[in-house]
Amino acid sequence: MSLIVQKFGGTSVANTERLKNVADIVTKTAQAGNQVVVVVSAQGDTTDDLIAKAAELNDHPSKREMDVLLNTGEMISMSLLAMAIQKLGFSVVSLTGWQIGLETNSNYSDARIKRISGDRLKAELDNGKICIVAGFQGLNKMGDLTTLGRGGSDTTAVAIAATLGADLCQIYTDVDGVYTTDPRIVPGARKLEAITYDEMLELASLGAQVLHNRSVEMAKKYNVDLEVISSFTRNPGTKVKEGSHMEKMNVSGVARDNNCARVAIINVSDTPGTAFKVFSLMAKHNVNIDIILQSVGRDNKKSISFTIRQDDADRVGKILRDNAEMLGYEDVSISTKVAKVSIVGAGMASSAGVASKMFEALAMAGINIRMISTSEIKISVLINEEDSEKAVKAIHEEFFGE
Repeated sequence: MSLIVQKFGGTSVANTERLKNVADIVTKTAQAGNQVVVVVSAQGDTTDDLIAKAAELNDHPSKREMDVLLNTGEMISMSLLAMAIQKLGFSVVSLTGWQIGLETNSNYSDARIKRISGDRLKAELDNGKICIVAGFQGLNKMGDLTTLGRGGSDTTAVAIAATLGADLCQIYTDVDGVYTTDPRIVPGARKLEAITYDEMLELASLGAQVLHNRSVEMAKKYNVDLEVISSFTRNPGTKVKEGSHMEKMNVSGVARDNNCARVAIINVSDTPGTAFKVFSLMAKHNVNIDIILQSVGRDNKKSISFTIRQDDADRVGKILRDNAEMLGYEDVSISTKVAKVSIVGAGMASSAGVASKMFEALAMAGINIRMISTSEIKISVLINEEDSEKAVKAIHEEFFGE
């Protein structure tokens, strides 16, 4: 008997027909002799609708109260799915995050999992029940409801799989696997049979929206075998697993992230400690920094550029203005009309010429590169946002074209 954790996203449980479809998938998995834990997200646009309802009453509600409100979305999904499975004659129980002992820190709206008890889940499974768990939610040490932030249901599923020692964690979504790039941009994108944790983590961090990067980090840490699979086609998906016995492709995928902004701090002092002042200030305000570029110092001045999330642009602008005297810069420029395009591949470290092929593809497409960042398994470039789709197509054709 295998233990399988299955996670279904909002589109998979969006309405009655889709809930019936999920119930069929789950019960067929159980009929095959498996113990099954199911993690569900809120239906369709439920979370957005709840946020809109809150905004009608309060422009700036506390994060604690928002967590209380948003917890309800997943609870609706879990109870409805349990009812659908009951109708098919199976023994099932729905459980909230706190009922399974999912403890988090107190960072409301973006909490981190500290531990999962697992005792309740094990007891219910041992009694022959299918367990339906509300994803995205937990309880902090004060007994307050918390939510895990974007992609939280993925993280819940992987955490449960790690806690229970599951044989497989399946992430059901509206695509049937991980592709070499977004098939909505490049119709000829190829589905990958398998991808390493490191490659998937990079793709998730660089804009690919199939899996959330926190769930991949956890899967790698606890060696949880993942499968990204469609709840609609039921075709074989993409396995995400340790890559030591896998053939390493030069490039596994092309990712695009339009949620970027470029910050340029112009003419700061070219002296030791200047970069520390800038980035310690960003760290103090919990601003995530990605690509960093520093110009060659001239006349005792230099410029520092870095990228941030686009939705942090206004906040970072205010932080820099409020600290202008301490930083001593001449000017600050923030552009939100940029995008990051990246290639990822575990085999890049041992293959020469990958970067030059990427840059050649961009040059032939007439696309200017504004910043570059590299690691052993990725190369990222910052370009104008209007060129991002063309860039993805050109790079994908260079590496995956016939």
